[in-house]
Amino acid sequence: MHPFAYTAPATLADALRALSAAGPGTKVLAGGTTLYDLMKLDIETPSSVVDVHALRELTGIDTGGPGELSFGAGALMADVAEDPVLLSDYPALAESLAKAASQQLRNMATVGGNLLQRTRCAYFRGGPAFPCNKRRPGSGCGAIGGLDRGHALLGGSDACIATYPGDWAVALLAFDAVVDVAGPRGERTIALADLHLEPGVSPDREHTLEWDELIVRIRVPATPTGRGSTYHKIRDRESYAFALAAAAAAVALDDRGGVADCRIALGGVATRPWRCRAAERELIGGVLDEHSARRAGEAAFAGARPGTYNAFRVELGIRTVAEALRIAGERAVR
Repeated sequence: MHPFAYTAPATLADALRALSAAGPGTKVLAGGTTLYDLMKLDIETPSSVVDVHALRELTGIDTGGPGELSFGAGALMADVAEDPVLLSDYPALAESLAKAASQQLRNMATVGGNLLQRTRCAYFRGGPAFPCNKRRPGSGCGAIGGLDRGHALLGGSDACIATYPGDWAVALLAFDAVVDVAGPRGERTIALADLHLEPGVSPDREHTLEWDELIVRIRVPATPTGRGSTYHKIRDRESYAFALAAAAAAVALDDRGGVADCRIALGGVATRPWRCRAAERELIGGVLDEHSARRAGEAAFAGARPGTYNAFRVELGIRTVAEALRIAGERAVR
């Protein structure tokens, strides 16, 4: 680990000033569950660290309002996952956090920091012996033509096929969440759908935040669709593992049992959180059953580009979507 300057501001305003003053080599420390690992691997080598974990302004949770749910970026994953409103009315959001990591990590990690976690690609984390355009732009992508079992089926490019590893952002995407960010130019709101970037020709740029901006809160529009929802995650082992395929699904039914609204987003299979509008259109206005759920899953993976070792995850992903829709449909009629 390289030497770095450390600042622990007392207020959000102080944090923004410290971030701006320290310059582009600065990193924000919240829970530290990702940043510390990357610093130890010499992937992140910040010249300065601004510690925001103690800022009370970032820790609020408000799920009682009629119009939206609001989560401070510094709220802990464990606290948000156990919120009674999420557990009853938005189970997909609660499950995406509960299935994301061990209890110890959820007690430390923040919901804002979780959105910006970086890929678990072994070539990215494996050190300078492996080519990686995320770590060293222009060096190539070892995963393309290499050991790609856990790599992206959707959203990849000729420069990178690293999978976005998170769960929380996938569920948020299904519910049209937005993030409020603050910086020296003031505050702005970014749709969660616009936060993460596909690799294209610049895989080292992963999100649309400027270097001197900080996520301050996440907001989710209130919707009755949340009650009939789930986050279904398939992995090599039952707990504490990253997804081979995951789906956030939410369904609302009309008085005749037809699908009035449907949201589907994928995790573990794409280079960013992946919304499946075509799959949603397969269901809205029709009946949710085994066959229509399967068709929706097939629509979700219609653009998949498997590599050498990950083709099995296309069928796995289709079945994951179908099973998530089955669970969501059952919850929608309770």
